[in-house]
Order: sequence, then C-alpha cells, then structure tokens
Amino acid sequence: MLPNGLPFSHFDVQAEPPARQLLAWRERVGHVIDVQPTPEDIGRPFHAAIDRYEVGDIVFTDCRSDAMQLERSLARISTDNVRNYALHVFLEGDVQNVAVRASSRPRDLPVSAKVIALDMGQPVRMRRNGCHVLTFFVPATLVQDVFPDPEAIHCRVMPVDTPLAQLAIAQAETLGRDIAHMSAPAAQDAVQASANLLLAGFGKEARLSGGARAAARAAMFGQVRRYVQTHLHRADLSPEQVLAALHLPRPTLYRLFQHEGGLGAYIRHLRLRHAADDLVRYPHLMVTDVAYGVGFKSPSDFTRAFRRAYDMSPQEFRAAGKVA
Repeated sequence: MLPNGLPFSHFDVQAEPPARQLLAWRERVGHVIDVQPTPEDIGRPFHAAIDRYEVGDIVFTDCRSDAMQLERSLARISTDNVRNYALHVFLEGDVQNVAVRASSRPRDLPVSAKVIALDMGQPVRMRRNGCHVLTFFVPATLVQDVFPDPEAIHCRVMPVDTPLAQLAIAQAETLGRDIAHMSAPAAQDAVQASANLLLAGFGKEARLSGGARAAARAAMFGQVRRYVQTHLHRADLSPEQVLAALHLPRPTLYRLFQHEGGLGAYIRHLRLRHAADDLVRYPHLMVTDVAYGVGFKSPSDFTRAFRRAYDMSPQEFRAAGKVA
C-alpha cells in the first residue's frame, strides 16, 4: 500500500539470475497472457519491470520490457476469469504482427500499434517490441459507454496523429509519472479521465457517437488542475500564466472552470483551502509563512480573502481548529 492509500506492487526480473529472467517474467504475467520464448531466448539476459496500481475498478500498470512474443489463447480464456479490457499506450516501442480470430478463421492485422485495445475475453497473438507501455485494465461497463458491443473494441488501433490521440497519450504519460504522488481521490479522477479519453478516441476511430468531447474536456480540466496545484505556491500564478504555459484557448479555459466562477476564482479557492489545512496541521507555522506558502502576495491580502471565505481571521480559524 502506498502512502496515498493505493494498493501497489512492483516486480523487476533484475533480481533473478540472467538465465532465469525471462522465465521469471513469464511466471509473473502468466495469469493474464502467455509469453512464448523461442529456444534461443531461454537463458539470455532479459530486462522487464512493472508497477501495478489498483485504482477503484481500474488497474493501471507501467511496464518496461525487452521484446517478446505474447499470446492469449482460447484454451487460456476457457480456464480463467480475466474478462476486462486492456487499453495499451506505448510511450516507447510498439506491437506488431497482431493476429486475432474472426469467426472460426484467424486473420492477421499487419499493424504497428502505439495505442491498441484488447478484449481479454478474446484470443490474440502479437509481437511486442522492446517498450515502455502504460496499460489501463477497465471493466466492460466502462467500454459500453462508447461501444454498445464492447467486444468490437478488440484489437482496434488508434491513429496517433490526431489531436485526441495526442491528448490521450500526453494524459497517460503524465499519469504514469505522477500517480504514486497523487492523493487517492486525485489518482482515481485522473485514471478515470485517461481511460475515458482513450475509449472516446477508439470510439471516434470506429465512427461511433460518444463522449469524445466530454472526455477531452475532462482530460484538459485535469491537466489545468494539476498545473495549478503544482504551481500554487507561486505568487505570479494566474489565468494568463496558465494560458501561456499550457497553450489552451481562452474560451475553452473559461468554460472548463465556469462552474468555479472562472479559473482565477478556482486558484483563489484552492489557495484558501490549502491555507486552512496548513493552519490546523502546522500550529507553530506563522500565519505569514502560510500566506506566502500558498502564493498570496502579502499577509494582508491573505487575511482579507480568508475572512471573506471563512467569516473569521486565520488566527481565529486556527484557534477553532485546536478546540475541535
């Protein structure tokens, strides 16, 4: 369990002897998909590591590995209960030579995929090159929001040259970098937004109506929110500075935070919430330091804003917190 409360596991074959590394990896992932080494592969050094996070009903993994052949066969499917959907985002490397079964005859998809969806209830065989891949294992209920027949998403490849795909990849990459340091609620929101955005992209590629616009808005909202939280301590943080940093259209940014009264109001409210927490959590910290720590330009500005929001001064709020 991480400090943020997320169930987490890490596995790295580096601790195994070189002759055992590929086999150790095969044993680790074998409950989901079979690794099919050639005789030449056995005994060679092999590099692979995976971080696994359980976030609500979605499992998010961050994996780096050398090349390998993978297969999920009908025999495997008939003997296990893995029935979720895997949305793969390759930050490095890709998959090739994907083979699926259509009716009773296999057909080959000559693709080199950077973003691909798999139905774990259907067979697949593929060559995965050396890669860094992020994967969202999502339930059927989530896929059904975009694909009325969830099985239709199997082996769909998203073109990476569209704005929606680029946003989805960037969102997933940010999540992979930050998830271990997010609060559990923030991680759940970010994972859900990323999965929804990927599904919307696959739906658009399949020419299905769906929530592509809503998912894109959620991803952009998360992007802005994380930027604001990261830079909250800076006194020059403002809507104009966010616009310049993230290159978002002004009307879009306004609509995203309209329910907050605008981005400026959102920044001010977030600063005050953080200040309220700090006043109670750190009773020996001077009020002036709290004010500067959350980005207010002066203690007097902070006190006026705090009194308007909480109907008491920062000192009174701290005293009330001690009594509670």
